[in-house]
Amino acid sequence: AYIAPSLGQITVGELGTDWLNRQVHHKPSWAARLESIWRVHVEPKWGRRRISDILQTEVQSWIAEMKLSASSVAHAHTVLAGILDDAVSDRRLATNPARGVNMPRKVDRTRNYLTAAQVRALADESKHPEIVWLLATTGVRWGEMAALRIRDIDLARGRIRIERSASKVNAQTIIGTTKTHAARSVGVSASVLKLPAPAMVAKSPEQLLCTRANGQPLRPPTTTHWFGAAVKRCQAADVKFPRVTVHELRHAAASLMIAKGANVKTVQSQLGHKTATMTLDQYGHLFPDDLDDLTDLMDDLVVSSR
Repeated sequence: AYIAPSLGQITVGELGTDWLNRQVHHKPSWAARLESIWRVHVEPKWGRRRISDILQTEVQSWIAEMKLSASSVAHAHTVLAGILDDAVSDRRLATNPARGVNMPRKVDRTRNYLTAAQVRALADESKHPEIVWLLATTGVRWGEMAALRIRDIDLARGRIRIERSASKVNAQTIIGTTKTHAARSVGVSASVLKLPAPAMVAKSPEQLLCTRANGQPLRPPTTTHWFGAAVKRCQAADVKFPRVTVHELRHAAASLMIAKGANVKTVQSQLGHKTATMTLDQYGHLFPDDLDDLTDLMDDLVVSSR
């Protein structure tokens, strides 16, 4: 179990760059995010520190002092802990002082679920109603929609094939694998598929369904672009219309599917979750409450046993 003290004299900064270079298995967008976290939050605090001098209480104080969201704190901790994990693996440290610390709890945000009528109102106010309808009825992610090619769309069967996703990396948009690295088929209503059908005629199978003026994949709209403007117009016309982001159209799709009686496996497949457990964790409260039926069944059981 002996570790030479001299091996712990290396600094976090000296190990950090090599650690970042080894994160090649991540998607480009997340790799860029890790580099940003290292540069902004981890290197300024820990870069000059020798790894053998770092105390667990210091790491705990750092976590407590960061004025960031719980997820951002967790990401910063992930980078520091990952670097020190490698130091333990290389026998530079006996234990990782970044492990075993208390992390801030994530606070569940209230989600806004649009009704079918609200989805229609938003589509009517939008510059791109076909995108609103597609996202709000299928639950595909924006990046998945932006990476759709003509050949991914089967008008006859009412299906789209999700194989890729577009993500913004610094100033560029890169098309890679989906979030789960798995492809899936998604059902789309005939009414929704009719909307982009005319624009598909003049395009080759490998061309993108929706693009910017320069032919590049669409970027997620900001609050000042067409989607945010459409939401504001809807709110002006209806005080009960919630303030939603384009990602929340995915939540709207989940709630509308469940309201129409879709089972959890179908919703999981449409949304592209890895497991049905993940779907239930996020949307389980939207499924019908069977407690009344359960209590009636138990009451019948008790009565029949007398």
